[in-house]
Amino acid sequence: MERSGHWCEPVAWKEGSEGGQAAISAGSGEALAANKSLSSRGQLSAYRSCTLEWSTGLCGCCEDCSNCCVTCFCPCITFGKIAEIVDRGSTSCATSAFLYGLVMYLTGCGCLFSCSYRSKMRAQYSLRESPCSDCCVHFCCEHLALCQEYRELKRRGFNMDIGWQANMERQAATLPPQMHGG
Repeated sequence: MERSGHWCEPVAWKEGSEGGQAAISAGSGEALAANKSLSSRGQLSAYRSCTLEWSTGLCGCCEDCSNCCVTCFCPCITFGKIAEIVDRGSTSCATSAFLYGLVMYLTGCGCLFSCSYRSKMRAQYSLRESPCSDCCVHFCCEHLALCQEYRELKRRGFNMDIGWQANMERQAATLPPQMHGG
């Protein structure tokens, strides 16, 4: 069901559990959004956590030509930048880039490592798994997937060249000061 530009799957409710209602779901135990509402007919409806579309398409590499070139010739750099942001600074760009390069050198398939970061990023930002599964996207279109993830983070306000810590400092500097009662 399309709802305000987001994809939301309806969930049926029945009487009898917490607060008199229990969710009936045909799918796996996905978290439900706290979005329960009374429809015009008085029926209670709810939606699973909504998923958002990617801000750019998989083949939108020309939107950022410099990143496209870097990713084409040295995907470990783009991956390192993405991983540092997705990991919220717990691993550095250099460490992630090295690990990606190592996996690429040993197996020839950097996608074995990078597809897990696409999944992690989708979960953080409630992005739809499209055009197909994360592993399939990275296996078939590794460079395109990395470019798309880079553009997504950039459009979400991250300066991909300065890393997680500097982005958080920059964000904190732009917040208005808090007023305390005295």
